[in-house]
Amino acid sequence: MGLLKRRKPSFEGGGLVLFMDVGDAMRAEKVLRREDYAVKLVAPPPELRKGCDLAVEINLVEQPGIERLLEEKGAPYVGVAPLKVGTSELLEIVKVTDFGEWTMVKAANMKLAFEKSSGVIVNTSGGGCPDIPHMHAEMIGKKLTEAPRPKDVGFTLCALMLDRALEESLNLWLGGNHP
Repeated sequence: MGLLKRRKPSFEGGGLVLFMDVGDAMRAEKVLRREDYAVKLVAPPPELRKGCDLAVEINLVEQPGIERLLEEKGAPYVGVAPLKVGTSELLEIVKVTDFGEWTMVKAANMKLAFEKSSGVIVNTSGGGCPDIPHMHAEMIGKKLTEAPRPKDVGFTLCALMLDRALEESLNLWLGGNHP
């Protein structure tokens, strides 16, 4: 980025970068965030999917710069689709459930439950990826603020979704906004 650092823009959405596989979507999100683009990993509506159940939502006005950066970094993508009025809504990846003393955050098929009073992770579940048992063992009994980030340890969609659950759990617990 040189001497002129871009200001982090507000997130307005409006477009989706589409991919053939999950690994490409995860890599592109990391590349774009590293360069301070405001992006969000989402589940695209079925009619826009190109082989992968994930897409990166972008500010459509930044499309040229995003495409140039992805090409420079060798991050393969299928194309960019504008979200038009009448397009199915993006599917919500994260859902929160209140269980009294505990809160469960579900991100796609991965779940993380924590104790509201202490922020201690009491359970993780879901997925069928090979890295999940290791992450479960590393996270259980730790505070949300001390648990390892699954996205930094794993390389599967399950790890990414467990990381999304951890991120939302941290936001809820640190913000005191327990359901």
